[in-house]
Amino acid sequence: MNNPILNQIGTVFIPVSNIENARDWYSDILGLKTEGKIEFGHLYVIPMEGTGIVLDSKIHSEERIFKTPPFHLNTKNIEEAFQYMRNKGVNLITEIEHNHYFNFKDPDGNILMICEC
Repeated sequence: MNNPILNQIGTVFIPVSNIENARDWYSDILGLKTEGKIEFGHLYVIPMEGTGIVLDSKIHSEERIFKTPPFHLNTKNIEEAFQYMRNKGVNLITEIEHNHYFNFKDPDGNILMICEC
């Protein structure tokens, strides 16, 4: 039997405390219109290219907040991305490291990363 499991990540779930606020915040930093609807009262699928992101308020708890980045968002210019996030007032928790990436927190305290590809 051939392996039926693909070597692809379909989506990453991010625990958020308030689905509407998280939808608006993520849409803003990603430059997206707030499109689509909140599903089942606790899920919002962010329209992404490639691997998806689903915001989920049902799984939120202090223990489930990401203490290390579970993935990184790509950029072609790390300096511009850093300044963009600074101008947005995002909680930047590192400077640009090794001229390649930086970490930040979302409003719920999830640690995420932006990396130059």
